[in-house]
Amino acid sequence: MLNVKITVFTPTYNRAYTLRRLYNSLLDQSYKNFEWIIVDDGSTDNTQEVIQKFIDEGFISIIYYKQKNGGKHRAINKGLDLAKGELFFIVDSDDYLTKNSLEVIVKGWSEIKNKDKFCGISGLKGFTPSKVVGNSLKNYITDCSILDYRYKFGIKGDKAEVFVTNILRDNKFPEIEGENFISEAIVWNRLGSKYLMRWINEIIYICDYLDDGLTSKSVSLRIKNIKGTLLLYKSNLEYDIPFKYKLKNYTNYYRFLFHSKLPKMNYILTFTPLNVLGILGGLIMYVLDNFRFRKEISSLKS
Repeated sequence: MLNVKITVFTPTYNRAYTLRRLYNSLLDQSYKNFEWIIVDDGSTDNTQEVIQKFIDEGFISIIYYKQKNGGKHRAINKGLDLAKGELFFIVDSDDYLTKNSLEVIVKGWSEIKNKDKFCGISGLKGFTPSKVVGNSLKNYITDCSILDYRYKFGIKGDKAEVFVTNILRDNKFPEIEGENFISEAIVWNRLGSKYLMRWINEIIYICDYLDDGLTSKSVSLRIKNIKGTLLLYKSNLEYDIPFKYKLKNYTNYYRFLFHSKLPKMNYILTFTPLNVLGILGGLIMYVLDNFRFRKEISSLKS
């Protein structure tokens, strides 16, 4: 397919049982000029067999690539290498799209002037077609950076971000040896410091998860992948964000540094009053983590 407008990208790991629903939602799209790239992150189930059946049906353009398990961020980096679309839309394997999702994206993108100032466009994610994940702005269309959207306007919850492929390709996720996770925010915030995003107040993506905030699993995941975790919070301190968010990043930086086996003095940040507050806050959070999540945390040390 020449001049593909959108690459729908799906990283997957042992989710053969959920892929049919996503596939069906792609078949139902009102807009057809897209490709579907699946990067299989080392699945041990019948994922490859399921996707081969989709390919054999021949209804949509599908590229399947299997790699050694390395985490979602490595799968995204590989997907960017393979993508032909102008826009890159990450859709997880246990989620699906509304029927007009790609049409909303293409229409919204076509209406943007001075596209060189924008890194992409975003709709909303929903638990259902009418129940939004987190919150949103009242205006149907808002043009602002990712940093302003999150920190100035205080918007919470995952959103359905679609990025310009070439821009995202130039800002790939760092890959740290021995670690299989890094938050997507490390790249999204970097783009937010350079570009605008068009935000559309419409649900185009349906999630199948509980938006219950910080869990014991996410804490242990960050401890297990400590260098990427510290890199995230340290990089966030470089951006122009409000005081309370700066303090939160300092606090989380030291919280997870205390959890690590790294030589602590080598990772202390430049001395400032805010840094000192972050150390104190991080110590308190570290103690609370060991009380609330002691079972999960102790398993990492065994």
